[in-house]
Amino acid sequence: MIRRRAVLGFGLTAGAFGLGAFGLGAPGLATRQAVAQASRRMTVLLGAPSGSRLDQMTRAIIPFLTRQAAADSFVLRNIPGSGGLDCLMALAEAPASGATIGWVSTPTLPARMVDRGGTALMDRLDLLGAVLREPIAFVSPAAAPLESVQDVIRRAAEDADAFPLGTPPPGSPPHLAALRLQAVAQTRLNIVTFPSAAAARHAVAAGNVSAAALGLSDVIGLLRDGRLHGIGLASRNRFGMLPDMPVLQEAGVPLAASIRRGLGAPTGLPAPLAERLVQVMRAMVKDQEYRRHADESGFVPTWIEGASWRRVAEAERADLAALWRTDPWLPSSSG
Repeated sequence: MIRRRAVLGFGLTAGAFGLGAFGLGAPGLATRQAVAQASRRMTVLLGAPSGSRLDQMTRAIIPFLTRQAAADSFVLRNIPGSGGLDCLMALAEAPASGATIGWVSTPTLPARMVDRGGTALMDRLDLLGAVLREPIAFVSPAAAPLESVQDVIRRAAEDADAFPLGTPPPGSPPHLAALRLQAVAQTRLNIVTFPSAAAARHAVAAGNVSAAALGLSDVIGLLRDGRLHGIGLASRNRFGMLPDMPVLQEAGVPLAASIRRGLGAPTGLPAPLAERLVQVMRAMVKDQEYRRHADESGFVPTWIEGASWRRVAEAERADLAALWRTDPWLPSSSG
């Protein structure tokens, strides 16, 4: 079901595509092809409801793609449902003409291959490249701050029921990070899932849960204004945007968990178009305005080329399959 459709970027001129080289005479085949390319309009599928945090984030990023793109416009089409699987299946089934591409997230893609039977997705999709990395943040209420993630582990070991750890829906990246923390700590955590990241954020800010695992973009504002306390980032290194927030490895917990987002397409996308989209994304990551937006929004502008991103996704799939065998999570209803 199409929930929302909006044209998110226009304004590229013919000169941007080198059309002046064809002169002012009657348009030849090369000119017509160039014009067709210049006026290309791509639909970007997004597996999240209109108005959700991921929808808002994606709509804020699309104009940076448009600035660099050979296409006049990108049109965002929301296909929520089945924890993102409905969108991924729609992308896999789309014609590989370039008219339809997708905004893809990992570990969402490999998770849906494990918990909802989308086993063939990796063979039907090409990951073109990721343009951002967002670490999972563990946070506690400002009124009752925890010192480190070891406090979460210790208190859960003492009385898990009295120490709830909130997350977004089962199978979401923060929930999967909480399950992995549980496995690393070798203790049971009282993981309480909420219908959305917004609901989990509200619960921890209000002190209704003792701690929460959320994407950094969901909590960056509350961390900066002191309404939440940062326990630790599931990352190997500290972040310049939050230099005082420790990483989990500093507390002796070897857990790194990040969300990577970028463009994907049905397999068989024409090579020239795929390469052009790669060039667009690479240029966007270098865009200083995009980098400032990333710093404000709680993610890191990082270029990961498609083959490397695919290897990351395959490794996540193997890890999640092992986790599913020992500690299966409930199917996610989140987009």
